[in-house]
Amino acid sequence: MSDMRPMLELHGVYKTFNPGTVNEKRALNGLELTLADGDFVTVIGSNGAGKSTALNAIAGVWPVDAGTILIDGENVTGLPEYKRARYLGRVFQDPMNGTAATMEIQENLALALRRGEKRTLRRGITKKEQEQYRELLKTLDLGLEERMTAKVGLLSGGQRQALTLLMATLKKPKLLLLDEHTAALDPKTAEKVLDTTDNIIRENHLTAFMVTHNMKDAIAHGNRLIMMNEGRIIFDVAGEEKKRLTMAELLDKFTEISGNSITNDSVLLA
Repeated sequence: MSDMRPMLELHGVYKTFNPGTVNEKRALNGLELTLADGDFVTVIGSNGAGKSTALNAIAGVWPVDAGTILIDGENVTGLPEYKRARYLGRVFQDPMNGTAATMEIQENLALALRRGEKRTLRRGITKKEQEQYRELLKTLDLGLEERMTAKVGLLSGGQRQALTLLMATLKKPKLLLLDEHTAALDPKTAEKVLDTTDNIIRENHLTAFMVTHNMKDAIAHGNRLIMMNEGRIIFDVAGEEKKRLTMAELLDKFTEISGNSITNDSVLLA
């Protein structure tokens, strides 16, 4: 369970794209959010609600217009993406994004483990490291521990996402960002990857921010659920109250708070 130490804080965060043009879009509108250490938050909202913009703001993909972003008490607002990388683990929607296709499974893991360390000319993977990777891969229950020298490009989407999850969490990041990381997978594979996600977060006591288009998944996973609309949080539920939440209640809540009917919002009914 989460203790009260904040691991992520967003205070008054604003972001407008294409300001001063006909395409001006205010994506974040004074966003306020605090995640305690160990919180696993699922984030929902219709298209354009600001979910992915919030995630990208945390990751430092581009500068925000106003506000502050703190990770474990450290002000990272002015830090570029590459400097924030040491605090963060990230899994993208596209399984191709988190791994190097032409490298072996074990080489991908070695890269992840050495992230942020001084680059040396030392080549090769030690026996000890191989054992470590084999044990890690076993936890995925996909048989990948028998295929450590296989090129990652030969894996299925689900296998690649599971491997990316391992790589993103190897160095125990302060915050794990999951950007609709099962959206490109078939339902059965998505479920497997979500179960793996749950296990990794629980076993490593990670703080996680998971953007999803799937209400059912948002209810089933994590200890807290937030709904975004027009760049701010309109609903925030945690603990027992979240466990009791039903799809119907969530749909009603959305309609009531946002003033929009959700019936034609197929993205949320996935």
